[in-house]
Amino acid sequence: MFLHSVNLWNLAFYAFMVFMATLGLWDVFFGFEENKCSMSYMFEYPEYQKIELPKKLAKRYPAYELYLYGEGSYAEEHKILPLTGIPVLFLPGNAGSYKQVRSIGSIALRKAEDIDFKYHFDFFSVNFNEELVALYGGSLQKQTKFVHECIKTILKLYKGQEFAPKSVAIIGHSMGGLVARALLTLKNFKQDLINLLITQATPHVAPVMPLDRFITDFYMTVNSYWILNARHINLTTLSVAGGFRDYQVRSGLTFLPKLSHHTSALSVVSSAVPKTWVSTDHLSIVWCKQLQLTTIRAFFDLIDADTKQITQNPKKKLLVLNHHFIRHPAKHFEENPAIISDLTGTSMWVPVKVSKWTYVAYNESDKIYFTFPLANHRKIYTHAYCQSTMLDTNSWIFGCINSTSMCRQGVDLSWKAELLPTIKSLTLRLQDYPSLSHLVVYVPSIHGSKFVVDCEFFKKETRSIQLPVTHLFSFGLSSRKVILNTSGLFYNIELLNFGQIYQAFKINVVSKCSGVKEEITSIYKLHIPWSYEDSLTIAQVPSSTEISLKLHVAQPENDSHVALLKMYTSSDCQYEVTVKTSFSQILGQVIA
Repeated sequence: MFLHSVNLWNLAFYAFMVFMATLGLWDVFFGFEENKCSMSYMFEYPEYQKIELPKKLAKRYPAYELYLYGEGSYAEEHKILPLTGIPVLFLPGNAGSYKQVRSIGSIALRKAEDIDFKYHFDFFSVNFNEELVALYGGSLQKQTKFVHECIKTILKLYKGQEFAPKSVAIIGHSMGGLVARALLTLKNFKQDLINLLITQATPHVAPVMPLDRFITDFYMTVNSYWILNARHINLTTLSVAGGFRDYQVRSGLTFLPKLSHHTSALSVVSSAVPKTWVSTDHLSIVWCKQLQLTTIRAFFDLIDADTKQITQNPKKKLLVLNHHFIRHPAKHFEENPAIISDLTGTSMWVPVKVSKWTYVAYNESDKIYFTFPLANHRKIYTHAYCQSTMLDTNSWIFGCINSTSMCRQGVDLSWKAELLPTIKSLTLRLQDYPSLSHLVVYVPSIHGSKFVVDCEFFKKETRSIQLPVTHLFSFGLSSRKVILNTSGLFYNIELLNFGQIYQAFKINVVSKCSGVKEEITSIYKLHIPWSYEDSLTIAQVPSSTEISLKLHVAQPENDSHVALLKMYTSSDCQYEVTVKTSFSQILGQVIA
């Protein structure tokens, strides 16, 4: 009888564990947002021109090949070598096809056509015969050596040209990104053969499945080399993760180690990338139109006008990557932007003395400068906030120094702004700008377009609200809530006690609006200050919106920052924010 009851208890325990594992697996494989990536299409038939390799090389690597991507007239013209563009080499990952280069190659070609081929990129791709290197690592070293030979072969295709390249840029998908990093471990490899490395969904930290000694040894060799030689590695590297949609390679594995001496490395999740703002699965990261457009914009901004190749200036490389992948000010990239701008011309100057102001611009016939004197506001408020729904790239907000009502020159504050999906916004702490006497908002003359500009002054404590997350073992039965009663445009909800991978919560934002006839958009941005893994949710209010709250990277021990829910709201609405533990997502985080 006793043994029978013990067996029943064991059976119940195992059944419970299976249920928990199933719940966790369901969250990993299905508990993420829908695919919001737009498909990238070719405008002409894609062609892959096989590059003839030296006979010895072809004999040594009979299964591998090198291709040049092209379409239409470009493909026809480049069948006759040598080449005249900027070389980029695409490396596919586990079981990946060399044809995956077509999305980014086609977008780059369209961009080159837009500027009449003033500059253009030549996209090469390696055929690794779709080897399963994530399951068997015996081919990784061979792939690395073949890529080295491909780089030398590619550079020879430009021999004799006026602006011949001396290095290539590499885009590596999945394990292809690791192979690219492994190039530096080769004894006879020259680091300056690579001018830029972008990896997409590459598990840099550790293998997803360490199934054999070859994989673990390869990882140990690569990561040890990069750590021990951090002082001497000058290769600008960007790692882009797919976010929670990529259940094959969790984003925490893609973050390059933050080495004190290696400052030329950036790691970001695609949901945080400006103008992308979506999570991608493991395959869609190579064809996601939003992400590939961002990548190509960065490539063209990296071109040195003198050499007609990618710049060798590491500072400029990081500036460009930060501009396009980290924080976009809604301005075209400039390496040395003009801080002082002329505010001249036949324009109206309109003083604004209220602390909260809205202007609806429609068919403006004249330029208008709205000036906000700061002297009185400094006595009451700590911050100024402005936003505009006009998403052009012109400067729109300035600061006047020691002015009475208008100024001929102003400090261009537009570079401090941040681009969001429906607005560009700027928050200024007034004490950081003691010399400014006025804030100036510029409204250009427009025809047929309508946009809204809002500004307000506020005290920080009225817009920063603390919301402690619920206990891990509350199982979603209890919740915590804050209500935003004031009619502000911007709030920071501080999510206290949230910083571990195994934590997971659901945030529900309920908005109620009064007297609103037009559709209003609010933006809820989850900001993680210790890693670039922010995510945005766009809500049409009034509405009830659910947001998943979980991490890719845990908060470092010496980091005192607090995760924030940044809310860009409507002054006509009231918002109620509720947080509660999500047990199924906790199980998903633990299993992943």
